[in-house]
Amino acid sequence: MAKKNKVVSQSLFSDNRKIPNPIFKTIDLFAGIGGIRLGFESVGGENVFSSEWDKYAQVTYQANFGEIPYGDITKIKPEEIPEFDVLLAGFPCQPFSQAGLKRGFSDTRGTLFFDIAKIVDYHRPRVVFLENVKRLKSHDGGNTLKIIKETLESMGYEVHAKVLNAKDFGVPQNRERIYIVAFLGKTNFQFPEVGGVETDVGDILEENVDGKYTISDKLWAGHKRRKLEHKEKGNGFGYTLFNRESPYTNTISARYYKDGSEILIEQKNKNPRKLSPREAARLQGYPDDFYIPVSDAQAYKQFGNSVAVPVICELAKKIAKEMETIKPYKDKRKSINLEKIMSENITATKDILVSSRK
Repeated sequence: MAKKNKVVSQSLFSDNRKIPNPIFKTIDLFAGIGGIRLGFESVGGENVFSSEWDKYAQVTYQANFGEIPYGDITKIKPEEIPEFDVLLAGFPCQPFSQAGLKRGFSDTRGTLFFDIAKIVDYHRPRVVFLENVKRLKSHDGGNTLKIIKETLESMGYEVHAKVLNAKDFGVPQNRERIYIVAFLGKTNFQFPEVGGVETDVGDILEENVDGKYTISDKLWAGHKRRKLEHKEKGNGFGYTLFNRESPYTNTISARYYKDGSEILIEQKNKNPRKLSPREAARLQGYPDDFYIPVSDAQAYKQFGNSVAVPVICELAKKIAKEMETIKPYKDKRKSINLEKIMSENITATKDILVSSRK
């Protein structure tokens, strides 16, 4: 008997999920469970290659897209990837996160941007779409984002970057992320207009939720004790309660599986409860027919690490429209040495980290 969640086979190329009348081809790097892909499929994007190293995310990806992503993107050569028009990548955010060690390019995961750049340099796709945490904008005094933009510009791309909040796109979640959109040519691209969208947490809550999601007396007592301790220290850390009338929640994170403290749902005459995995999916804008084949703990990690799909859908609409009229630059491409750029910035970031500890 096959083990549960066993990945049976590996496919480098997408051929199981056909998009009717595709308009352009995409590749999905650091794919997670496919949230960015969903957004671009909604406007006619056909995916031809995917990459994701986490085995549990691969299980969810396979269950919903009919393919197993290639594992480690650093182990495949750019020339082995099929031709495509749009590169999609929600590359690792931990090196730039406020919650992490903020090592940036000195973190092995931080250098993965340069693996993206190698693929871009070889294939010259019409569009590069990147997503990351808000802190990327200010990381290392803005130098990290500056290097990313300059690297893409050196290859002839017009680069746009902006922080957008999921709650402005109909998702009842306060989730800010930076989106980087680069076009191989001149465009009139503008990020979507935001504001005026009302949201309610009740929109994503299920009517009947299993009692197992109600937190225990011990955990609830611990939450209240820690919140009081933080309050005495003068900060606002600790659990947060929400109900159906709340306009939006805090940001759901990959650590939600631990105790759910950032988003607890009030219950009458009961301890509060965690979101169910389906509610976590809805909080990120995933449709109810998105299959969740993994454990609750893995599901929380996957949706916490994912993207707000409605934001991606709106961005994809804008990008697809610009692709119809993009004007290629003439002779703007420069010869660049990615290895040199990467080496210089890794060294510079390490020097900053060493100096800060002295």
